[in-house]
Amino acid sequence: MIIQVALPGPFLIALDYGVEPSMNTSDIKPGVRVRVPFRRQTKIGLVVGLKADSDCDPKKLKNLLELVDDQPLFSENELQFLRWAAQYYHEPIGEVVMAALPKRLRAGEPSKLPGLVQWRRSIKGRNIELEQLAKNAHKQRALWQAFSNDQAWSSSQLNQQFEHWRPLVKRWIEQGWIDELEGSCLATTVFGTKPSHLLNPEQQTAVDEVVAKQDQFAAFLLQGVTGSGKTEVYLAMIESVLAQGKQALVLVPEIGLTPQTAQRFEAYLQQPVAALHSGLNDQERHCAWQLIRNGEVKVLLGTRSALFTPFANLGLCIIDEEHDLSFKQQEGFRYSARDLLVRRAQLSGVPVVLGSATPSLESLYNVEQGRYQRLSLKQRAGSAQMPSIRLLDIRGERLMEGVSALLKAAMETHLAAGNQVLLFLNRRGYAPVLMCHDCGWQASCPSCDANLTYHQARHELRCHHCGFSQKAPTHCPDCQGKEFVNIGQGTERLEGVIKSWFADKSVLRIDRDTTRRKGSLADKVEQARSGEADILIGTQMLAKGHHFPKVTLVGLIDLDQGLFSVDFRASERMAQLIIQVAGRAGRAERKGEVLIQTHHPEHPLLRTLVAQGYQAFARQALAERKATQLPPYGFQILIRAESFDPQHALDFLAQIKSLLLAIAVATPCEVWGPVSAPMERRQGRYRYHLLLQSDQRRSLQAWLSAVEADIYALPSASKVRWHLDIDPQMLN
Repeated sequence: MIIQVALPGPFLIALDYGVEPSMNTSDIKPGVRVRVPFRRQTKIGLVVGLKADSDCDPKKLKNLLELVDDQPLFSENELQFLRWAAQYYHEPIGEVVMAALPKRLRAGEPSKLPGLVQWRRSIKGRNIELEQLAKNAHKQRALWQAFSNDQAWSSSQLNQQFEHWRPLVKRWIEQGWIDELEGSCLATTVFGTKPSHLLNPEQQTAVDEVVAKQDQFAAFLLQGVTGSGKTEVYLAMIESVLAQGKQALVLVPEIGLTPQTAQRFEAYLQQPVAALHSGLNDQERHCAWQLIRNGEVKVLLGTRSALFTPFANLGLCIIDEEHDLSFKQQEGFRYSARDLLVRRAQLSGVPVVLGSATPSLESLYNVEQGRYQRLSLKQRAGSAQMPSIRLLDIRGERLMEGVSALLKAAMETHLAAGNQVLLFLNRRGYAPVLMCHDCGWQASCPSCDANLTYHQARHELRCHHCGFSQKAPTHCPDCQGKEFVNIGQGTERLEGVIKSWFADKSVLRIDRDTTRRKGSLADKVEQARSGEADILIGTQMLAKGHHFPKVTLVGLIDLDQGLFSVDFRASERMAQLIIQVAGRAGRAERKGEVLIQTHHPEHPLLRTLVAQGYQAFARQALAERKATQLPPYGFQILIRAESFDPQHALDFLAQIKSLLLAIAVATPCEVWGPVSAPMERRQGRYRYHLLLQSDQRRSLQAWLSAVEADIYALPSASKVRWHLDIDPQMLN
């Protein structure tokens, strides 16, 4: 028997291994982990196949060292999904497999994670009445009362409600009143009262359409205006799936959205929800992975990597804000979580729902082609109305720290009425440029083709591309001048001026600088939601999925930078961002207003978006893409290469181009480049692109596959850092 093992590394196919005569071959199944020799070390790999023969000399094959698992971690269906992902994205199979395993399992630790210690009243303890405790021992009585309903309590639950409980529990264990047991690895929570919510006709129709396809693959685009209650629709769909004993997978774009969404899901569904995202520690991730795999928990809520989790009985897939760029992995294994989720649902034979107020052009194109069924939510939930959107022409106006007089006046009006105001500026820091007033010197990053951003609170300069930082200079390094000018606007600078204007109001800034501490984003979002802050200032972290019922005015500052870009997707992303941010206004009973400051009020993107809405913009954008044969009407593969010596990267890409041009394909494919990336130098490396394009996905894939092995064999490959990006979302 030849064992095909997926190992991390640049191996396009699984590696062949033999079996020791003493090893029981019946225990070796696809989906189990094994420990194998590799060069002068050992590695953990996953068995992805078994076969009778090998292309290698059987006498030269190394044997497995150890069988780590007694049962497969992945089903054959899930292994098929991982193999498909590796093939489509031209990613080594071992790297795909490792992306699907928690870190502890990649290291070879046992798949079963011990449960948390819990305490529960024993049989003997059930005969102990509250009156047997001292009358003045109020803390003892309160704690014993908690145990009286025979609920199992974990330390985290007891810590939330009681102080100094451990000595009492220890004494009761010694007396035989309390039993210590092993529970789930997930700390149980109190779900609270289930909120009542009556779906409106549009919402109910969307739920019914999906529920009708519960036992088969079907793809739905749930397009609902901001505030239309998409989450309530998701919950009703999930509730129906759970009633059949199946599980649900829900992907969300941001880590910050996960805790509040999980609590909302648990309250509605009245059962635990597992979460998977990068903000968890290794044990927490392992726990969630295990609970979903063995079916102990029915709902998994996570960011993009959660889509690889094995399920006991998957019944529904949902991706919220499907247009969001965070669903595309930008490092290592560069997959699209949206596209892979659709493929996983197809292989599993279950429905998948893609939700957004501003769907990607790819998803709208799939609706046109009949691949997706559109479900529409055109009205806001309850009595909320859509906000009015107006462009503020700021040409020639003397701005006050980037804020126009009309926007400031509108802020005063809304604040005087007891409402909240949200100011959106998608640039953190104090100022994007620090310049010497005497000679014009500008602080630039030593490793990137970018200026350093000035952060006043720490009096430091920081590169937002590579992370380089240094203290701000006291004098100019060129002319020794001591007067510096801050050019441009950042959220930190905006916060300062707003506080000076509205000294009697509470101002809350939410960006990456103010939310570095674990849990701080959730805390600040709760402050905003509760109305504790009068004025909210933030970046795109505030644009996604948040419900701020008291916000009635949204001001968008300095959006013009996104109107002109080398990336053909820039206009689509700008339109989505505007609509998403605008959607934070007027989500309750109060009418909302959105003001967009611009130097280009005649720009066709802004005019169409404001006058006719996102759907009209999308139709116009799709027509432009069709005329130019750009995605979704064409398909692209981007090959990136970077090196400290620019010539090494250019030579490597030129050699790939020569390989490609020597291959004949059924349908003509185009190759563009090599050309420099928009930011040519980053982290000290020079970066270049080679773009492959075709109107036939199959031909493009076949073209690359024909030379893929040769690319790895190029001598110049060892001199550069390179990667393939299938269906690239950013040409950066």
